[in-house]
Amino acid sequence: MLARMLFKSWKHGLKRKLLAIITIFLASGLVSALLAVSIDIGDKMAKELKSYGANILIEPATSAILPEMSLSQNNLNHNNLATQDFLDEKELPNIKDIFWRNNIVGFAPLLTAEVQAKTAQGSQNVQILGTFFDHNIAVPDEDDYRTGQKIISPFWQVKGEWVEDQNDDLPELIPTLAGEQLAKNLGWKIGDRVQLSYQYQEQDETRQNQLEVEIKGILSTGGTEEHQLVMPLSAVQNLLDLAGKVQAVKVSALTVPENDLSRKARKNADTLNQEEYDLWYCTAYVSSISHQLEEAISGAVVRPIWQVAASEGVVIEKIQLLLGVVTIAALIAAAMGIASLMTSSIIERSREIGLMKALGAYQWQITLLFYCEAIISGLLGGITGCIAGWALAKFIGAALFGAPLDFAWIVVPCVLLLAVLIALIGTWFPAHRIAKLYPVEVLYGR
Repeated sequence: MLARMLFKSWKHGLKRKLLAIITIFLASGLVSALLAVSIDIGDKMAKELKSYGANILIEPATSAILPEMSLSQNNLNHNNLATQDFLDEKELPNIKDIFWRNNIVGFAPLLTAEVQAKTAQGSQNVQILGTFFDHNIAVPDEDDYRTGQKIISPFWQVKGEWVEDQNDDLPELIPTLAGEQLAKNLGWKIGDRVQLSYQYQEQDETRQNQLEVEIKGILSTGGTEEHQLVMPLSAVQNLLDLAGKVQAVKVSALTVPENDLSRKARKNADTLNQEEYDLWYCTAYVSSISHQLEEAISGAVVRPIWQVAASEGVVIEKIQLLLGVVTIAALIAAAMGIASLMTSSIIERSREIGLMKALGAYQWQITLLFYCEAIISGLLGGITGCIAGWALAKFIGAALFGAPLDFAWIVVPCVLLLAVLIALIGTWFPAHRIAKLYPVEVLYGR
C-alpha cells in the first residue's frame, strides 16, 4: 500500500524532485571528490614535498658529542679529516632494511673536504663534495634499486650535463659539476679541466693525491652546493684516501604529520609506555623512522631535518583542514537547498495533504511518505554524484600531481549515507509544517 502511494506521489512535482536530485548530485560529486582527494592527499603531497629535499640526516655518533663537527651545521673542518669518524659505505643497504623500508624514497651519502684546485688561471682552495647521483645499489629484495641526488634532490638544476656515478675503476678524467657561485667566482665554464690535489699525513709522512676533473655542468641548488665541486663519491674517496667511508647520509622518507604521541617520543622515547611505544614505532613518523635507522646503522646518530619534516606535516594538515571545511560547507548548502524545495512542495501539495488527513491518514504516514521521497532523491543524487566525484578526483590528481588519484571504494557508502542524510535533514524542517495543516482550512482554500 505504501509503495503504491509512494509511486503515485513520486509522479507529482517531478520538476522539483529533479531539482532536489541535481542539488544532491552536485553536493555528492564534490564531497566524493574531496573525500577521495583527502584520503590520497597525504602520500601525494608527501611525494610532492620531497622537492624540498631530504628530511633525515645520518651522521657519525661523534657529531652528537661534538656539534661543531656536524655536517648539518655546515661547519665541518675540511682540513682535519684524520681526526674525524666516518660511516661505513657498506652499511648503506641497511637503510632499506628497516620496518618502514617502503617509505624510504632514496638516500645519498656525502663526503666533503677542502682541496687545492689548479687551472690555467692559477691555484685556489675549493670545497669538493662526493655523493651519489643515480647510483645502483643492491638492497635486500631489490637488486635494481637506484638512489642518489637525482631522486632526493629534484630541486637541483644542472645547466649542461648530469654526471654519472663511477665504478671502482675510475677514468683518468672525472666528470664533475661546478656550483654556480663557485664557477662564477673563479670564471669556470663547461668543458674546463681542473687539477685537484690533496695532501694528508700517513705515518709521519706527507702524501699527496691528484685527480683531474672536467666540468660537465653548472649546478644551481640555492644551498652550499653552489660553492662546491660536486662529483661521484668514489672519485672523492680515492682523492682523500678514504675508500668506503662517508661523512653523512641524507635520507628522503615519506612520513605522516606529527601529533602529541610523536612529540612526546621526540622529547624522550623512554617515557612512552609499551602500548604507546608500539604505536609510535609502527607509525611512519619522521622520529620513528629515524630511530629505526639509528638501530640499523652502527656508530651512527640520526636526526630529522625538522625544517623540512615539520613543514611537510603543517602543509598536509592545513590542506586536509581546508578540504574538511569545503565539504561541510557543501553539505550545509545542499541541505538548505533541499529544505527550500521541500517547503515549496509541501505548500504546493497542501490540498493533497489535507485530503489525506480528511480520509483518515495519520500524520506519521504522511510524513513518512515525504521522507521516502527524500531517500529516493538522496540515493539517485548520491549514486550519480559518486560517478561524477570519481571523474573529478581523477582530473584533480592529473592536474595537480600529474597522475590520477586512487579512488577508495569506501568513499561510495560514505557519500551515499551523506546524500540520504542531506535529503532527510532538508526534509525534516518543512515536514513539521504538515502538523499545522488542517483539512478544513486547506480544502476550503484558507
